[in-house]
Amino acid sequence: VQLQASGGGLVQAGDSLRLSCTTSGRTFSDYAMGWFRQGPEKEREFVASISRGGRVTNYAPSVKGRFTVSRENAKNAGYLEMNSLRAEDTAVYYCAAKTTVTGDAPSRDREYGYWGQGTLVTVSS
Repeated sequence: VQLQASGGGLVQAGDSLRLSCTTSGRTFSDYAMGWFRQGPEKEREFVASISRGGRVTNYAPSVKGRFTVSRENAKNAGYLEMNSLRAEDTAVYYCAAKTTVTGDAPSRDREYGYWGQGTLVTVSS
């Protein structure tokens, strides 16, 4: 499966932004989907994930309550709705996919076999 993240941009602290992850190739519902980010001079970190059917979600403590992950399998697309953005949310955001037959929503990046190009989110304070 090929993935492409989009929707990044420059926003002010407190603003909202919605990232999209479009896919092509195999059936999107065969994959759990994750969002990860890498800030300036930081290691890549987990942000959120969603199971193949969308019933299970998982969030990093730093974004829980502010970010919402979702997906539309019929459209082969996933989303990350980001609210109350902070300067520390500045990063390149990546979507990733993991082939799975279970309803898991992994947080470890090494579980994901497919990665898209990132989209830059810059939050000014």
